[in-house]
Amino acid sequence: MRDPQITGYTPKATEGVTPDDRITVESRVVACDGGGGTLGHPTVYLRIEQQQVTCPYCSRSYVLREGAGGHDHH
Repeated sequence: MRDPQITGYTPKATEGVTPDDRITVESRVVACDGGGGTLGHPTVYLRIEQQQVTCPYCSRSYVLREGAGGHDHH
C-alpha cells in the first residue's frame, strides 16, 4: 500500500490487486528500485522512522526487524 503520509491519501487494499510485498531489513535506510529491469523504477532511498516505510513508486513495504537499526537512528 502506498504510504498516506507521503501521498496525502489512504488507498483501500483490494485483495488480489493491491500488492502486499513486505521485506524485513536490518537497516533504517533502504534502497528500492522496484525489482530493477524493465519492470522496476528509479532507485529511491527510504528512511524507516518508526517500524516500516512504503515505497511511493511500487508500494513495497520495508519492515525493520525487531531489535535492528538502533545504531543508525538519528
